[in-house]
Order: sequence, then C-alpha cells, then structure tokens
Amino acid sequence: MQKDESLRLIDFVMITLGCCLYGLGLAVINIPNDLSEGGVTGITLILRALLHIDPAFSTLAINIPLIFIGYRFLGKRSLIYTIYGTFALSFSLYIWQRVPISLNIHHDMFIAGILAGLAGGFGSGLVYRFGGTTGGTDVVAKIFEKERGIPMGQTLFALDALVLTASLCYIDVVHMMYTLLAAYVFSRIVNFTQVGSYSDRGLLIISSNPESVAQALMDELLRGASFIHIQGAYSKDEREMVYCVVASNELQVAKRIINRIDPQAFTSIIDVNEALGEGFTYDSPTGKPARK
Repeated sequence: MQKDESLRLIDFVMITLGCCLYGLGLAVINIPNDLSEGGVTGITLILRALLHIDPAFSTLAINIPLIFIGYRFLGKRSLIYTIYGTFALSFSLYIWQRVPISLNIHHDMFIAGILAGLAGGFGSGLVYRFGGTTGGTDVVAKIFEKERGIPMGQTLFALDALVLTASLCYIDVVHMMYTLLAAYVFSRIVNFTQVGSYSDRGLLIISSNPESVAQALMDELLRGASFIHIQGAYSKDEREMVYCVVASNELQVAKRIINRIDPQAFTSIIDVNEALGEGFTYDSPTGKPARK
C-alpha cells in the first residue's frame, strides 16, 4: 500500500502558529531575561550573546546544512514540513525582535522561567502535533539513530546538555537554574500539547475492513499489528479487532490512517506505560528503529 505523503493546509497553519508562539517566547522572554535554550536554538542564543548575530539568521545558517545532510532520513512530507518550520521560526524571530513588545514581570526570574517553558512548549507542541519540526538537533538525532542505533532521546539529551553547559559562557549559574526550570516546563507542555503524557499508545480498532487498516499501519508506521478475535455482545457477530502499539508522537498519524481507510471504525486508545519488543527495545526486521 502506498504511503500517504499528502500535505494538508491545516498542518501548515498550525506549524506557522506554533513557530510564531515559540519565536515570541524566545524574543520577549528568553532573550530579555538571559535564559538559554537547548539544541540549535541554544547555539543561536550563544552566537547572539558573543558575536551579536541575529538568531533569525543563525537559525537558518545552522539548520539548512543539517537538513541537507539528513534529508534522506526524512520522508517527503516530513522534509517539506521541516524546511517550512525552519523558515517559519526564523521569520518569526526576525519579526518579534522588531516589534515593540515588552513583558513586565518585575524581574521575577521564576515567572520568566515558567512563561518561557509555557510559550516554547505550546509552540513546539503544536509544530510536532501537526507533523512538523523546526529542524535542529532532531535531524542529528535521526541520523545517529539510523546509522549508529543510538536512540533519539539519548542523543537529544546529550546535545541539549552540551549546549546548556556551553551557555555558561554568557549566563551565570543562577540564570542556568532558571533555564533548567524553563526546560522542564517546556518538556511537560510539549507532551501535553501532543497527546497528554509520555506513554506510548495502544490502539484497539474495530473496523469493517481490519486487514486494510492493519496493513496500512504496518506499511506507513512500520509498527506491528495483531488480530484479536472478538464477538459482539449484542449482535453476536464475530470479527477481527486490530491491536497496534505506537509511539506517542505517532498517534495523530495513526488516527489519520484509520480514518482514511474506515471513517466508521471504532477505535479505543489506551495508555501503554511500557512497550518491550520490536521497534521499542530493539530494531524490528522492517527497519523500524528501537524507541527507548
């Protein structure tokens, strides 16, 4: 079955909104209060502090080569959305830094840390929820996962830690602690905006066309699927129910796949606190990297 790589207007709209919100937080909260960031954004803030380079330009200068290097690890839609998200974030940073907006929080760094995490988390969460990224270390992590088998989470954590440590060249330890507060709030809000928690998701799908649903999930997400024989309590009809476990950031795509094949399908989504096996604790034969 051909993979669905169609582009949707709503995705571009929400990625734009997310980038605008993220850029607003950086320009109005992070930069005025000397709060750093992890990843490529953190590098752009270091360059701004030391070399006075506008983050709007350094964002493009760093991300475009990374996207060019890692394009073969991204699908067509993911590549287009990543390029669009990168330019949208850069444009947003350029605009917000030139709009006379100030946020008077009376020099309260605790409030600044919370607000920075909220703005960045909601903005990034919207971008991720609608299939986009803003480039950066996500691309690097994908490369290491594919080529070296290193889980994305470990690579992202290591890169963020490295950038945050380097940020001590222009901020003090006190501001670093508030940056860590912002990073914690950011991570919680990103996951809440996407799906509500960190756990994986189990899909119980009752469809009139279970074979096609299962095949599409396997082809497009590279996740395994199983048939469970069930019988309706009222109708006494016997049929096959599809069971599939997906990563939390794959949930929205899975829902679209199901709706595309059978809009009348009944789908129950359950929390999976731990998933062991192919594609989760070790690579699957299909090439799906382990999610650890």
